[in-house]
Amino acid sequence: LPEPQLAQEANPSDHPRASTLFLNKSQTDVREKRKSNYMNHMSPGLLTKKYSSCSTIFIDDSTVSQPNLKSTIRCVALAIYYHIKNRDSNRSLDIFDEKKHPLSREKVPDDYSVVDPEHKLIYRFIRTLFSSAQLTAECAIVTLVYLERLLTYAEMDICPSNWKRIVLGAILLASKVWDDQAVWNVDYCQILKDITVEDMNEMERHFLELLQFNINVPASVYAKYYFDLRSLADDNNLSFPLEPLSNKRAQKLEAISRLCEDKYKDLSKSAMRRSMSADNMIGIKNSQAVLS
Repeated sequence: LPEPQLAQEANPSDHPRASTLFLNKSQTDVREKRKSNYMNHMSPGLLTKKYSSCSTIFIDDSTVSQPNLKSTIRCVALAIYYHIKNRDSNRSLDIFDEKKHPLSREKVPDDYSVVDPEHKLIYRFIRTLFSSAQLTAECAIVTLVYLERLLTYAEMDICPSNWKRIVLGAILLASKVWDDQAVWNVDYCQILKDITVEDMNEMERHFLELLQFNINVPASVYAKYYFDLRSLADDNNLSFPLEPLSNKRAQKLEAISRLCEDKYKDLSKSAMRRSMSADNMIGIKNSQAVLS
């Protein structure tokens, strides 16, 4: 294969068969945790797991097309945490350096470039932006795709000195590409009150240039990131919440299943007359995708 094609196939943000960077970064820690649990005869998460019974059915409401927002943000924050913790180096660019381009008027600590942020700090930073801008869980997944694409294309690392601005740039771009009601740069200035619109515009321009203006996210890549985030959650005992099946939800599921059943019956009849493909099922999807 030509060299550019080989490089693309090795890039998880472009190619569905390439393993996500964050999952690879987390494996060393996961192995250590499993070893420690085995040595201490522990089975984390087992006692808190919910099981269905005759009276109550628990369902996982998080799907690839409608992920759970809080759990997805927590997992994306954990993915970024592992990126920083297990980074190869400290390669960065001035536009993302928090001391050169501060996000607030508060003095940047002298050790800002050497102290790794905790998972909770990353989570709070992302949650604040998503909550204030009313962004979706799908946007969080696309944010992670853009973040890993930036690190790969620009050959840089996400580290203590630049993680906030890299995450902000990825969220800014993902919200404009994914969400129907885009959040403008000036809106983020209302959330991060000390940052200027000019700074936001410049960071966005650099981010796009470093991505080589490739903001396309194939559906297969999006799905891979979603399922890898779920694997990360399982490895770190951050299981997605199981909710009791309510009467309203049960009726909705029954209605959807009947719709699918009727559609299959129609397809079965049509198949008797002509060759069919799975594309004919496109009408039963209940969410629109902006992915390619």
